[in-house]
Amino acid sequence: MKKLTTVLLMPLLLAITCCSKKTQSGGDNNPPPNPPQEVEEAVYDETGCLYTSYRNLVMAGYQGWFAAEGDESNRGWYHFQNGSCGGFKPGCSAVDFWPDMTEYTKKYPSPFSFANGSNAPLYSPYDEESVDLHFKWMKDYGIDGVFMQRFVVEIKESNPSGKRHFNKVLENALKAAEKYQRAICVMYDLSGCSAADVAYLEKDWNELQSLFSLFDNKKHPTYIRHNGKPLLSIWGVGFNDNRQYSIADADALISKLKGPEKKISVMLGVPYYWRTLSKDTESSSALHTLAKKCDIIMPWAVGRYNNDSYNNVAGGELAGDIQWCQANKLDYVPLVFPGFSWGNLKNDVNAYNSIPRLKGDFLWKQVAGAKISGAKSLYVAMFDEIDEGTGIYKCAKEDALPLHGDKKFVGIENELASDYYLWLTGQAGKWFRGESGFSATKPAR
Repeated sequence: MKKLTTVLLMPLLLAITCCSKKTQSGGDNNPPPNPPQEVEEAVYDETGCLYTSYRNLVMAGYQGWFAAEGDESNRGWYHFQNGSCGGFKPGCSAVDFWPDMTEYTKKYPSPFSFANGSNAPLYSPYDEESVDLHFKWMKDYGIDGVFMQRFVVEIKESNPSGKRHFNKVLENALKAAEKYQRAICVMYDLSGCSAADVAYLEKDWNELQSLFSLFDNKKHPTYIRHNGKPLLSIWGVGFNDNRQYSIADADALISKLKGPEKKISVMLGVPYYWRTLSKDTESSSALHTLAKKCDIIMPWAVGRYNNDSYNNVAGGELAGDIQWCQANKLDYVPLVFPGFSWGNLKNDVNAYNSIPRLKGDFLWKQVAGAKISGAKSLYVAMFDEIDEGTGIYKCAKEDALPLHGDKKFVGIENELASDYYLWLTGQAGKWFRGESGFSATKPAR
């Protein structure tokens, strides 16, 4: 019986041994995995697109965040008012400059008056005709277009009035951009965000594409493209000011937005000292890793220098930034701004004209510095930012300002016209588009 058992078990052992060897050697029972399928890169038809690159363009940021008492946004004097001093009234405001209201067709009486007793009205970008006027100015003065600011904390689902406001302003702007053939692009500002807010941006971006058919060449022929893809800007990554989101959060977001198909191009808004990871920037190489995944780098220069310190500060930074971007096959867009003033916003009389405009000398010094350093494009901060006094659009002159109780408004220098900074920015546009006759000397008007 023992012999019989041994004889019967031998074939079974041989079979097990053979199967084991087959399995170990990668036989039929464990075929090799299929190689991952290659994802095709997104390809867009750019027929009819008027702006297929940011190169050689001068564009500005467009806040569009103001509201007026009586407009259909129902947000009162939003962004004109200052909660820290009681609202919007003589002695209390968030804005330092006052718009030149001469050409607006829809105006709202404000709580402010001129010295002669007449009311000082204001506009609302919620109104189509006011945004239309701004884009008309862009065309009239030769400014290529704008980046429409979209503040994530203001367009969350928990803030329906904010989302409604910014959607309406974007709708107005898209219509005007097509009418006046001005370039337009969405820019998300992450200021004040949490990690969850950063992630929410993807949902909002998908909604915008659906709501406005952003990439439809016929509906929106001026939505800017870059490197063959629609361009989107994400601003506010890498700052060391204790933000509640991380570089990793932004990296995850941008990876999703681009996708394996590389659906869009991305301009990344970073701190001024992003390359050296110093001063205003997190000391993390993760920022450089993320930058290399994007298409354009735009450092934030506002407040980093004035007319006297510009050469010492910007000279080395510009050259180094451009060289770094070229080595990593990225485009680089420096920022320029006309000046800075936020005395009313900060309730600090010492903060009026903290970076003087100097009748355009400061702005042109930056324009020339960027151009001579080899920059191909410019971002102008900002078109309509009067809270911090960087707006280039038409503002009231120093001798035509409303009264402001124990405070004041800051005006365009009396020797200049109210449109001077629009005109000067337009001259920068000519230079960057290749016209001759420009130099470090500010052009005469």
